[in-house]
Amino acid sequence: MEENTSVKWHQKLLRKFRNKYILTFTIFAIYALFIDDNDVFTLVNHHVKLTKLERTLVEKEKTLETTKQTLIELDDAHYLEKFAREKKYFKKDNEDIFVITQE
Repeated sequence: MEENTSVKWHQKLLRKFRNKYILTFTIFAIYALFIDDNDVFTLVNHHVKLTKLERTLVEKEKTLETTKQTLIELDDAHYLEKFAREKKYFKKDNEDIFVITQE
């Protein structure tokens, strides 16, 4: 009896695929979803990459704005010396600099 139901199931499936429209749609769906160069997996992968790049772009724009602001401030000689001493650890010839870090 089990063989009989299995055969009937296959026969029903084959009857459905004898319809040329269903067969064409099935072949197209398999091709579009799995075989094509722009399949579902590739599109998802590209979307993930795009999201990461957009986040990186936002971070770079923030960094660019702070750098532009610092560059504008460096036109002042007092701020230039302060920047050189604090950020780049420059010193005058007759002084020593001690960098204290917290662990």
